[in-house]
Amino acid sequence: MAKEKIVLAYSGGLDTSVILKWLKETYDAEVIAFTADIGQKEELEGLEEKAYATGASKVYIDDLREEFARDFIFPMFQAGALYEGQYLLGTSIARPLIAKRMIEIARAEGATAIAHGATGKGNDQVRFELTAAALAPDIKVIAPWRIEAFRERFPGRAEMIAYAEQHGIPVKATAEKPYSMDRNLLHISYESGVLEDPWFDASAESMRDMYILTVSPEEAPDEPEYVELEFEAGNCVAVNGERMTPLQVMEKLNELGGKHGIGRVDMVENRFVGMKSRGVYETPGGTILFVAHRKMESLTMDREVMHLRDSLIPKYAALVYNGFWFSPERLAIQALVTESQKNVTGTVRLKLYKGNVIAAGVKSPVSLYNPNIATMEADPTQAYDQGDATGFIRLHALRLKVYAAAQGNAQAKQN
Repeated sequence: MAKEKIVLAYSGGLDTSVILKWLKETYDAEVIAFTADIGQKEELEGLEEKAYATGASKVYIDDLREEFARDFIFPMFQAGALYEGQYLLGTSIARPLIAKRMIEIARAEGATAIAHGATGKGNDQVRFELTAAALAPDIKVIAPWRIEAFRERFPGRAEMIAYAEQHGIPVKATAEKPYSMDRNLLHISYESGVLEDPWFDASAESMRDMYILTVSPEEAPDEPEYVELEFEAGNCVAVNGERMTPLQVMEKLNELGGKHGIGRVDMVENRFVGMKSRGVYETPGGTILFVAHRKMESLTMDREVMHLRDSLIPKYAALVYNGFWFSPERLAIQALVTESQKNVTGTVRLKLYKGNVIAAGVKSPVSLYNPNIATMEADPTQAYDQGDATGFIRLHALRLKVYAAAQGNAQAKQN
């Protein structure tokens, strides 16, 4: 009888290495290790050999960077998504892609379960499992950190290291960093350890070695640099006149933003599971893209369409953060977003300087800005009669006057 197959989201770190071996033993199953290349760079080195050495029956390391940029990052930026006014959702948006590919591998390999190493306190467990529920409700999800027997077996890091040594799991004996990090094409997140104290200054000179994508604003060049981004239907298609794929756009903007110390965020956020957590993020290219896209919209989007889309930003951002990327409501909002972006076409010029992204010009062949109408001088088009504003104001003031009179009457009766 063939063994059960389990597809594991595998990073090669201590946790998922131990989980791989534990799954194989506990379920007497074949474990297929899957790693998504979504821009982790050097973190991927040696993973295939390590997974096989740990006991994987098969290893997938799939380059999903272009799909990540094209089908996840770009649609999210079209929507203007920003969680709690600060977070550009770098970790959140990667999880549904990883889970989607896990399910595709599970189908291809005839696996009955997928597994992940997310803890029971975080958001990632929710994101992985809601994606699985939406795309493959018949596939079982194994979350070892929520299994009591696993937690009893591994109450701490020391027990995991001992288990790894006992079973010949190749885990490098490196000094543990005083924080954890997660990297992809859009950002790097840092949390836990020394960062759990919200009074701790993560921008201090002593912490500069933590950052990978960006120099500190203090160390950024003393001269500003200009960059031009070209948009078509809400997507950036060229940087400084050079046509690029979504992946190339993100890589180029990361390079420029990192050089100028752009995109650092330090915030306390509300996790979906009910607790607050402190995270520090580097999102250099995403920050430039976010600002540029908003500038492009300011020139080309109809006011009511913009305000309608903006009213949905908190909802959309929460859906991404909470793991509902494949939900019907996110897809419905995305359809509205796509429609709203049809004329978001043109060029934005920005100035990058010591952590700042400064507007330096915007133009579009479908601009809704008409200087002849907006001018404070005489309107040569006669499109706007200033006298018309009298009736406009009178109509809008009517309910305020009625309300004020009613309040005055009520106050007089009380006296």
